Amino acid sequence: MVDTTPLTRAVDHFADRLRAAPQSRLQRSGAGEALALARELALWTQRIEEPSGEPREMPDAGMFAAADQVMVAGHDLAVVLGTDGEVAEAVRLVEAARERAGV
Repeated sequence: MVDTTPLTRAVDHFADRLRAAPQSRLQRSGAGEALALARELALWTQRIEEPSGEPREMPDAGMFAAADQVMVAGHDLAVVLGTDGEVAEAVRLVEAARERAGV
């Protein structure tokens, strides 16, 4: 069993930072980076669960939902990852997105 705690902590931390960010920060970069990350994590999950399935894009639910979208997509991915290397890669993606978002 793979320990996905580093990934769930990273997405929870990013989501908490997004929730605490001022609206101006979300408008400038935070929400866009969060949505892009959530979409990437969701597609990764889909590729693992349904390799031959048609990819579905996570919808844009608005800047105030971006934190929840990151958290849900990250936790969904944590359930299906199979190696420590995949967990580490996912954590790097989350941390890079958080830095770009400026939160």
